[in-house]
Amino acid sequence: MENIQIGLLLMVVGIVTVFLILLILIYLSQSLIVLVNKFAPEEEVKSRPVTALALAGGTLPSGTLATISAAVSVVTGGKGKVVKVEKK
Repeated sequence: MENIQIGLLLMVVGIVTVFLILLILIYLSQSLIVLVNKFAPEEEVKSRPVTALALAGGTLPSGTLATISAAVSVVTGGKGKVVKVEKK
């Protein structure tokens, strides 16, 4: 009976220790994220508007370039830009 009590006590101490270490790790990670965002903010990239692009063998229809540019903007979160459009 004494061995079971010692085993249960060791199990509870181990679980509590792991839980406390994980809590410390979570709070340290959150603090690191706050510090990095405060002292090294992400650079804002300003994209140039794409004006006229040529399709191989002709020009783009009027709404196609706007549609492609909008899709690229949505997918890249506003950081991407359309440089060239080619038909394959």
